[in-house]
Amino acid sequence: MQKKALVIIDIQNDITKNYKDVIGNINKAIDWAVNNNIHVIYIRHENLSAGTRTFKPDTHGSELASDLKIVSNNIFTKYIGNALSCGEYTDFISKNEICDFCIAGADAVACVKSTVYNLRKANYGVNVLSDCITSYDKRKIDEMLRYYESKGSEIICLNDLLANHIFEA
Repeated sequence: MQKKALVIIDIQNDITKNYKDVIGNINKAIDWAVNNNIHVIYIRHENLSAGTRTFKPDTHGSELASDLKIVSNNIFTKYIGNALSCGEYTDFISKNEICDFCIAGADAVACVKSTVYNLRKANYGVNVLSDCITSYDKRKIDEMLRYYESKGSEIICLNDLLANHIFEA
């Protein structure tokens, strides 16, 4: 396996708004990762706060979406926005010496933002797939792409990834 990973964040049943717009692209990115011997990692969010209605542990809403391709057992659960808050995920990164990440998922203004920020803060290489992320408020996606770029991430589109113009071995 390469020392790279495609990370899919929070594509779960409770992400009902707008994820259908990007699920086809995310699944194509997953196929690309498999074909290029790149780790595929799934991050799930579980909400432990008493007053919330979404992402409750052991509910249908917290499960990965049924139309998301699952090609590995690299499924990690986080309880706050930043995926690096999950010890099992950081252990997997360390054990596999992963240093470059390609990011897809939801929500661009919350969990994706926090994860991208913290990966860059830890000096990892980060590529955000611009047409493989979504948000509850899609109007904020362009603003978030500029934010990710300002933090040192590369913004790429799926077609460039598939053509192997970027994130190559």
